[in-house]
Amino acid sequence: MSHDDTPSTTDALPDDYDPRQVEPDWQSRWVEADTYAYDAPSDAAVDADTVFAIDTPPPTVSGDLHMGHLYQFTLQDFVARYRRMSEDAVYFPFGFDDNGIASERLTERELGVRHGDFERQAFQAKCRDVCAEYEESFTEDVQSLAISVDWSNTYQTIEPRVQRISQLSFLDLYEQGREYRQRAPTIWCPDCETAISQVEQEDIDKSTQFNDIAFPLVADGSGPVENETLTISTTRPELLPACVSIFVHPEDDANAHLVGGTAEVPLFGQEVPIIEDDRVDQETGSGIVMCCTFGDQTDIEWYQAHDLPLRIAIDESGTMTDRAGEYEGLSTEQARDAILDDLDAAGHLLEQRDHDHSVQVHERCEHEVEYLVTEQWYVELLDRKDEYLDAAREMDWFPEKMISRYQHWIEGLEWDWCISRQRDSGIPFPVWYCGSCGEPIFAEKAALPVDPIADDPPVEACPECGHDDFEAEEDVFDTWATSSLTPLINAGWDWDSDAEEFTFENPELYPSTLRPQGHDIISFWLFHTIVKCYEHTGAVPFETVMVNGMVLDEHREAMSKSKGNVVHPDEVLERFPVDAARYWAAGTSIGDDFPFKENDLEAGERLLQKLWNASRLVDQQTPAERPAKPDELRAIDRWLLAGLDRTVASVTAKLDDYEFSKARDELRTFFWSTFCDDYLEIAKQRDDASAAYTLDHAHRTFLKLFAPLVPHVTEELWHYLYADGDAGDTDSIHTADWPTPEGFDADLAAGETAMGVIGALRGYKTDQGLALNEPLDRVTVYSEDDLAAFGDAIAGAMHVDTFDVLESAPEITESIADVDLDYATVGPEYGEQVGEIEHAIADGEFEVTAEGLELAGVTLDDAMFEIQREQTYSGDGEMIDCEDAVVIVG
Repeated sequence: MSHDDTPSTTDALPDDYDPRQVEPDWQSRWVEADTYAYDAPSDAAVDADTVFAIDTPPPTVSGDLHMGHLYQFTLQDFVARYRRMSEDAVYFPFGFDDNGIASERLTERELGVRHGDFERQAFQAKCRDVCAEYEESFTEDVQSLAISVDWSNTYQTIEPRVQRISQLSFLDLYEQGREYRQRAPTIWCPDCETAISQVEQEDIDKSTQFNDIAFPLVADGSGPVENETLTISTTRPELLPACVSIFVHPEDDANAHLVGGTAEVPLFGQEVPIIEDDRVDQETGSGIVMCCTFGDQTDIEWYQAHDLPLRIAIDESGTMTDRAGEYEGLSTEQARDAILDDLDAAGHLLEQRDHDHSVQVHERCEHEVEYLVTEQWYVELLDRKDEYLDAAREMDWFPEKMISRYQHWIEGLEWDWCISRQRDSGIPFPVWYCGSCGEPIFAEKAALPVDPIADDPPVEACPECGHDDFEAEEDVFDTWATSSLTPLINAGWDWDSDAEEFTFENPELYPSTLRPQGHDIISFWLFHTIVKCYEHTGAVPFETVMVNGMVLDEHREAMSKSKGNVVHPDEVLERFPVDAARYWAAGTSIGDDFPFKENDLEAGERLLQKLWNASRLVDQQTPAERPAKPDELRAIDRWLLAGLDRTVASVTAKLDDYEFSKARDELRTFFWSTFCDDYLEIAKQRDDASAAYTLDHAHRTFLKLFAPLVPHVTEELWHYLYADGDAGDTDSIHTADWPTPEGFDADLAAGETAMGVIGALRGYKTDQGLALNEPLDRVTVYSEDDLAAFGDAIAGAMHVDTFDVLESAPEITESIADVDLDYATVGPEYGEQVGEIEHAIADGEFEVTAEGLELAGVTLDDAMFEIQREQTYSGDGEMIDCEDAVVIVG
């Protein structure tokens, strides 16, 4: 069916549901009709509480949609659809993070070029073109998942408006004294040739070699020595030309005499001092450590604490410098091998042994990082770690345990945030420098965005020295320095030149209501967003954080191209409807990693068919005009509606707490088991006003409750059966009102027992080989629940001519049929007596008392056995098995 052929409410529902045709049709129609457009409150200052703003994560433009995207976007959409129906004005934007290393590498890969082969602006244009193609494809993919994004509210992190906000952020933090530029040791990726921040590192396990190297000892603490050496164990001999000192631990008695002396670095000849410091790890290697500028964080600490000289042996590309002498120009790997060969030939290489350890790599390219002295821009963090932790505690976390990951990250911070990158694709720093004195010149806020390479500075001469020659800052912002501003981007944060203050175009959107994201970027996106927004506004950026887990393969391993275990969404959606994939996405508690398995997709497909078939039956059993509520409802109808009220309240509460899995399973169980299997089997044999009203009300409610989870099938059913009706129903179920409990009252326990009686009679007919519509002459029932009001429903459903409800229990003899032993407890306790106990049970020689089971001279407590009982009815008719009632047929 085309969306141009919208069914009227008088059309008969087709026999079969065809998601292949229905789903893309509705996806197109929702977008064309702006079904999910954000409708801002008329008075934002008054109505801000009615807005539900979702700070959606802008995906990095670096490849195709993957299962993690499908899962994460769908969770966000559950929230957006539910809140939209709950009468919130939902702001659900979409952005692309298309500046930075990821987009640059994508462009290089797609075009087969290197960024360094072009002028910056020419390469940036290539990046824009490549990203635009991917973004168009990505947008179509997201729409194909029925994500109810407001496509009129989109952004790119490289667009001029966002560039302006990013540069405003930089200027504001600088003016607050929260940023600084410094030449200092920096974490550096030689492969990407740029500085990176601490958060962009990750640890990987690596097998390498410990090399024991003999350093000639020139002098110990007492004075010069001859023909003595000390041994240093290292995995990085290529750092020998950068060695500036040797350290021993103050409590290392065996090497205490070395402190105050000097040693010669083999092959390279420089003499270095031997110093004591308690940061030496005595358990690794020889316990004597060389300090190089720089091998790791400890080297940096020693360099700063002991005022050591600087020897740079590795440059920005991971190539050996002139400090390395004859090894200049080699890569670090080549230099390592060559230096080891020469150490061995000179007799300095004493021993080599295998060593497994963790190394730090750049998470983008997995290349080992180096520590170089470079000039970079930083945001100061370390002095406000407690404040950033307090800010996180102001927000609600779902699941709550995820705040511990945030806390652990903050507690482990050792570096301020390096925000400058030596790349071509990115937002430029709005800074020039005086060519004479180096004084920084900052752009004026009104002129932003600017590109210092192409634009002139706002002054004609340096205000410090009067020089008129300026150098443009060539670095660009770290991409996280911009994506951390998404709550401010959404709310239209900007500088008001007239008022000389920062303002919001849409103040009702700040703070955002919800930040949804994966747990893998808590230290990236979440932390940096809190830092930036807190510093700019003094307030937290969102009220609630919803953290999702990762999709793993069926063996619970992370999906990766290298492992060949990636499951692509297009492969899944080629075989299953989108609604089935959404049903799958709702099947796991948020925050938990989980394996991808098809059983939930298959279950979702079955649910779609069940919804369709049940809807056809309801359509056949209800009049064309919406039935009015009768003055009096029959007991079975009140029971169904009261149970539905309870389900509505419970599902709503679970969605409020982001418990999608529990909400899905509870809703499915009540719909499938109670409504379809129990109630519909009764109602389809009735033709009365009470049943018609109940079917209509329950069915409309079910469609609304299922709508956030499976939007296509519910929209199709809504339009066939209810849209444009005479009861004020909207064109889309997704803009209809969320159901609320109607206050129906019923004896729920009695209704459950009545369903049990029907089930028992259904089983009896099956066992007897009778058709389900075969009449039964008489059925007599006794229960502690009052079943009198449900008698007609039971009799009608099971075609019973005479149905009686007894006021008192009939005579039933109960006997012990068997005793089951718990051998796990009886065996260890009674050992060889177990055989006697078994014989006593077989012979019936036992007695059940208040103390337990007495037999064979022992007493077993209640945890050691279970009594199996059977009932015998000696009156007229046949008693059949029913859990909560006595049911007699005949």
